[in-house]
Amino acid sequence: MGKIMLEVNNLKTKYVTRFNESVYAVDGVSLKLEEGKSIGIAGESGCGKSTLALSLMGYYFAPLHYMEGSIIVDGKNISEMTPDQVRKTVLGTEISYIPQAAMNALNPTQKIINFIEDVIHAHDPKMPKNMIYDLARERFEVLNLPKEVLQKHAVELSGGMKQRTVIAISTILSPKVLIADEPSSALDVTSQKMVIKMMRDLMVKGFIKSMIFITHELPLLYNVTDDIMVMYAGQIVEKGTAKEMVFDPLHPYSKGLMGSIIVPEAGTRDVKLTAIPGTPPNLKKPPAGCRFAERCKYAQPACKVQSIEEMHMDDGRMYRCILNQNQLKEVENHG
Repeated sequence: MGKIMLEVNNLKTKYVTRFNESVYAVDGVSLKLEEGKSIGIAGESGCGKSTLALSLMGYYFAPLHYMEGSIIVDGKNISEMTPDQVRKTVLGTEISYIPQAAMNALNPTQKIINFIEDVIHAHDPKMPKNMIYDLARERFEVLNLPKEVLQKHAVELSGGMKQRTVIAISTILSPKVLIADEPSSALDVTSQKMVIKMMRDLMVKGFIKSMIFITHELPLLYNVTDDIMVMYAGQIVEKGTAKEMVFDPLHPYSKGLMGSIIVPEAGTRDVKLTAIPGTPPNLKKPPAGCRFAERCKYAQPACKVQSIEEMHMDDGRMYRCILNQNQLKEVENHG
């Protein structure tokens, strides 16, 4: 095992509504991310992916609240820090976050170089502007972004170019962990490919040490990440290698999720697409048992009342189900 860049243990966070109701959006998530590795997080809308991304930064502000658990970045426990400490010593250098639709957050009246100056001056107020420009120019050129972009305004850039520029700005301080939430959504296929290539280059060239890639577009995860975690109703229900998760998922929800997409690989031509019936549970009052039980065709009476723990296999694979691996294979074969 390589050096651990990010270790998360039993992380629980919640939203508190204006009616003082709690929504348990991240419930007991644990993961380890090694240097040089990437993890993809998949799941349908509302399962908690984006909330998990926010929670992993250790930077909490209403309505999101930390409950318990630890977030350790390169040996440093950031879950014990104040928001001000996290902002000054963690964000940008230890962890960088690219939110959904980040390209729309660029101020149209500022030049791109001004954004970079703001990011760097937040950590090093004394760095001269000419040094910042040289650093930005070199980084942009290495990432195949024209240096001329630095002197442009956001409105002068296409959607794909804006997204790649945002990624370059977000990683200008070479963070150890990059969390990217739907970085290629709302882009055409060509722009998506360029964004994915850029993120691979960031890893290969050592500008980032590790990556968490969140998307609902599962074929992207197969081509980008080493491992995939499937999230449902605030919990991780399965984790495995990208190949295992796409071609041999164990958990009934993972099977349904993978069966609802087209994977452009040999052997999938005649596979029929399926839909998962029902809707996710209300996380204001999570079910006592398996959160997928109401939608699972293999559910047993015990599934709805018994707390379902994570099952860890010798090869590092994990799933959360009352059935063991052989039973899952058997019920699937008897369909």
